[in-house]
Amino acid sequence: MRFRENHPNVIVFLTDQQRWDSTGIHGNPLDLTPNFDRMARQGTHLESSFTCQPLCAPSRSVLQTGLYATNTGVFRNGVPLRPDAKTLAHYFKDAGYTTGYIGKWHLANQNPVPKEKRGGYEYWLGSEALEFTSEAYHTTVYDSDNKPVFLPGYRVDALTDAAIRYLTEHRDDQFFLFLSFLEPHHQNDLDDFPPPDGYRERYAGRWTPPDLQAHQGSPPQHLAGYWGMVKRLDEALGRLLDALKSLAISDDTMVLFSTDHACHFKTRNNEYKRSCHEDSIRLPTALIGGPFTGGGTIRQLVSSIDIAPTLLSAAGISAPSRMQGRSILPLLGGKKVPDWPGDVFIQISESQVGRAVRTGRWKYCVDAAGKNGGRDMNSDRYVEQYLYDLECDPYEITNLAGLSSHRELSNVLRERLLKRMKEAGEPPATIEPAPSRPGGQRRVTKEDIYA
Repeated sequence: MRFRENHPNVIVFLTDQQRWDSTGIHGNPLDLTPNFDRMARQGTHLESSFTCQPLCAPSRSVLQTGLYATNTGVFRNGVPLRPDAKTLAHYFKDAGYTTGYIGKWHLANQNPVPKEKRGGYEYWLGSEALEFTSEAYHTTVYDSDNKPVFLPGYRVDALTDAAIRYLTEHRDDQFFLFLSFLEPHHQNDLDDFPPPDGYRERYAGRWTPPDLQAHQGSPPQHLAGYWGMVKRLDEALGRLLDALKSLAISDDTMVLFSTDHACHFKTRNNEYKRSCHEDSIRLPTALIGGPFTGGGTIRQLVSSIDIAPTLLSAAGISAPSRMQGRSILPLLGGKKVPDWPGDVFIQISESQVGRAVRTGRWKYCVDAAGKNGGRDMNSDRYVEQYLYDLECDPYEITNLAGLSSHRELSNVLRERLLKRMKEAGEPPATIEPAPSRPGGQRRVTKEDIYA
């Protein structure tokens, strides 16, 4: 079945744990991402894109279902997505698409992943957790019959080769392909970021983002390998786009590039994500093809909860009303949408039971003291933990929570967060003020929230 007008093919190119400032369009000086940067300039760039859950499995459940992690039930790693959950694969298949999944799944808590836990994808070449079934130069995944398949080459290239084979075989079909990499996530058993041979040396000692310079952590040990991984991913993106052009289907295909969460290199807690900070939640995201070619830069705040309805609506498929995000199509071309949310909502698990709201200028985060983030999904009681002024302090160095000068502002943000929690379907909760402390050069009022 060939392409039908207004129903383009769709490819999701998902990386794992990639910082937004790994890209040139966000100021990285190392020329790591010329293909992503070109895609963002020629297509649609989501300048302020955020995950609503900075952890692998929960964020992936959001991308697949368009529901917050507390509604998918996958609020932490190790919780499988319910077999009856409706995913992107189901919606695209119902619309006549053939569906395929290649790479890391992390939504079954079982390896190999049985058919009933694959989210409805028809073609399958995946692994529950690539970090545990493969190494940088030894990639093992499982096919639709759950037989192990060895893919030669560096892991990024091995999966990209498989994706190009899929495109070649399905060039005459209408397809939805979800391509999910492990990189630039660390290799767990080594606690290292192994790049292709020769790439670590390129970036050793080259550039450290300012937020990482301000805190103790693992950047001196890990950043060169991480940058090398990002470089190879961008080269893979270029190969994929070249393949679409060579197969004469680039005009019929939309491509989304994004990631599940970012990486703070043990500067915010004792691992790599699971915090409300920008270096955990801000993402590089761009789309091209279909309505997204020439869509320009979208400056409104966009959440990963918006991705599923966006992909469906751009493919001419009605997004179900139960999805909790919104399609970004009305924002294309710099259009203003008066009722577009002026904030994004973040849920945090495992490291804590945390909640946060991020506006254009402010970041307000709370913690459920006494709760276990690996056991408890939510709480009825939170305490203010962080408040950052992102205009004056973009790298979140100075915590303003509890300052008497910012009390009125905090009260407004508290109500805003509670409203977001209610809209997400969470049970009623209270938020207690942070311990009061003097400080601040001037009194900040609720009017400042709109500045």
